[in-house]
Amino acid sequence: MKYQISLFLLLTTLLFSCQNENEKRFAENAKEAKKKEVIFNNINKGWTFLDEPINEISESQLNSWTEWREFMKEIGEKPRKTIGAFQKKSAAISKKAMALNNNIPAQFNQPQIKSRISILITKIKMLDLFIHLSKIPDDKVVFLIQEINKELISLERQMDKIVEKAKIPKEQGEEDFLRMLDTTRAIPNSAPPIDPNIPRVE
Repeated sequence: MKYQISLFLLLTTLLFSCQNENEKRFAENAKEAKKKEVIFNNINKGWTFLDEPINEISESQLNSWTEWREFMKEIGEKPRKTIGAFQKKSAAISKKAMALNNNIPAQFNQPQIKSRISILITKIKMLDLFIHLSKIPDDKVVFLIQEINKELISLERQMDKIVEKAKIPKEQGEEDFLRMLDTTRAIPNSAPPIDPNIPRVE
């Protein structure tokens, strides 16, 4: 009889402890779901990219640059419903950004454009990294989206400067002068160095 009572008490204790564990687990899951919902809402609210050219000059000049058009189209499409959708979109944007280094139009294939593209790619890769972390820092994701928008504006303004500068007519002889300033075209000095110990006739 004592054996049955102790067995009954043991089973009752196990049953209550299991219920307590389940309640704790449900509470933790609810808390985690609430956190994820807050993160999703913050990212959803802050996910606004500048997907329109800032003026007509860059728009008309960039029509021939396929990689740029595809990149702008990709950032213009906003994901919906889940964090997973934002993660997929971030990876797609990162891939399209990497392609920007290919086939840059000759007019824009200049160091100041390439450096801005590199900065843009770096910030997009950081966004992709942060959004794929197990604990997503939503404030950093939103901040990086704003930074990417600033880099896009900077890049497009630089393109506009190049287009405007190309419209200015060159003066007569200016091209020859610029070529003379180019040190890569200079004739190398092939004469041997002068030995200071050799006597000179004066």
